[in-house]
Amino acid sequence: MKLKKKRVWSMLALSTVLGFSLTACGNNNNASEASGSSTSTSKATESASAPAGTESAAPSNPGIDHSKEVKLVGYLLGAAPKGMPEVMAALNEKLKKDINATLEINYIGWGDVASKYPLILASGENVDFVFAADWNFYVQESNKGSFKEITTDMVEKYMPKYYAKQDPAAYKAAQVNGKQYMLPTTTPDRKVNVIVLRKDIMDKAGLANPTKLSELDPYFETIKKDYPNMIPLNLDSQYDLPTPFGNLVTEKFAYPGAPSDSGDPSSVGNYTDNEDPAGKILSITDEPVQGAFKYAANIMKKWYDAGYVNKNPYSNKVRSKDNFCESKSGVAFGNSIDIQATLSACKEKGIDTYIMPVLSPTGHAPTASWLNNGVAIAASSKNQERAMEALDLITQDESYVMTAYYGIEGKNYVVTPEGKLGLPEGLAAADNTYPPDAAGFWFVNKDFFKPSVDWTDAYIQLNDKIKSYLAPVTYLGFAMNSDKNKTEIANLKNVSTQYFMPLAVGAVKDVDKNFDLLVEKMKAAGVDKVKTELESQASAFLSAK
Repeated sequence: MKLKKKRVWSMLALSTVLGFSLTACGNNNNASEASGSSTSTSKATESASAPAGTESAAPSNPGIDHSKEVKLVGYLLGAAPKGMPEVMAALNEKLKKDINATLEINYIGWGDVASKYPLILASGENVDFVFAADWNFYVQESNKGSFKEITTDMVEKYMPKYYAKQDPAAYKAAQVNGKQYMLPTTTPDRKVNVIVLRKDIMDKAGLANPTKLSELDPYFETIKKDYPNMIPLNLDSQYDLPTPFGNLVTEKFAYPGAPSDSGDPSSVGNYTDNEDPAGKILSITDEPVQGAFKYAANIMKKWYDAGYVNKNPYSNKVRSKDNFCESKSGVAFGNSIDIQATLSACKEKGIDTYIMPVLSPTGHAPTASWLNNGVAIAASSKNQERAMEALDLITQDESYVMTAYYGIEGKNYVVTPEGKLGLPEGLAAADNTYPPDAAGFWFVNKDFFKPSVDWTDAYIQLNDKIKSYLAPVTYLGFAMNSDKNKTEIANLKNVSTQYFMPLAVGAVKDVDKNFDLLVEKMKAAGVDKVKTELESQASAFLSAK
């Protein structure tokens, strides 16, 4: 990929889910709800879409006025599965019975998150809630006043199921400038990032039991030689693009995947070693950051020059995990949750897979925070209370969770007598119109999830080990207040797009020269000023902790 024009790299605004885990002057008008005034006390009957043995939830909040029907508008990340209309009809049937509301879900594509997410929130258009996460501009948008404040009293009144489940520490973790603007998940993900390979190609390459991405040269060489229609690293512009670079950095230290000053995985800034109990703040010229970044950049350049990386990843919209079973990508990048559908699809095609967890040099992965997945109420919402009631049901009522996450029972999934999830007879995983995890409802209560009959032996072994992999993160729950450094952080994002992402892909002629240029541009953008403020806030956080 030649660096001919800056505009090419301006297309590289990313929103990635490296699996690592950040609310200001939200307009707290008590959100005068667009609803009337009478009390709904009737108990809803069982919905046709509810899982076997469960009923549509009784109204959670008897005594709250539901007399006027409300249409709620929500935004999630990704793309709508083909079966979304039918699932939404089922959810709306339940919501109409329970709280006299209906819901419209819209999506912000992964490649558009950096540009469209803030634009939608700033437009003043009809939005009630949006997906929120520490890795997805939560602090930045909170400081802009993009979200409404959420108080504990409101949660207790309008989200009693959520309130009963949530750890109070999550509310504190979500605070920005002392106020909460997000509803964090009640069940932080227990997951690790993974790299999936094909065993048949491993055997041909003479590669046995690799544990690091850097060990895959023979695998990539075999693909390049014997599989002309397959690209070893077929990266998309959304999730995959910075992922191999980040995985290589993780081989050297417990890399957080996103700078601590912005929480934006596609940016550059200041970092910390996730496993450093002292929490030292590290600039890009500090070790181990500098050495690890150069190590990763040199390997990526070698692979790019060898033709192992697709030449135009910025124009590719298909994730490697979605091309993997189609024999178009030699590697599938994901995490131990979102990779399940890929493993099932490969199993159906007779492709035996090898799963490699992405671990730090100590053999660990970071524990996810509550803020890794959540929801915020948009400042433009006129239905804050009703939106919170709907989210209480969607996130904490089993029948809603199963519908939102897995789809229509009997059409998209079945529950076996052993309590496992399977597909209806005759339905292949590749033909499922509403695959698990695909619709973006990642903030639901995962304690309702069930094991799948399609889990491979390798996946079961990985799943059994995940708890032992997870290690505490020094800054778990920390979110920098970027209010004083908005300009510098925005400048660093621009520097990342133009000077860092080419290094991350390997599309440079000279790693050392380009790295020095990156450092020069970062200093000019104000990285040292940001570091000083970050150190002050981080120190206060650790002292309070």
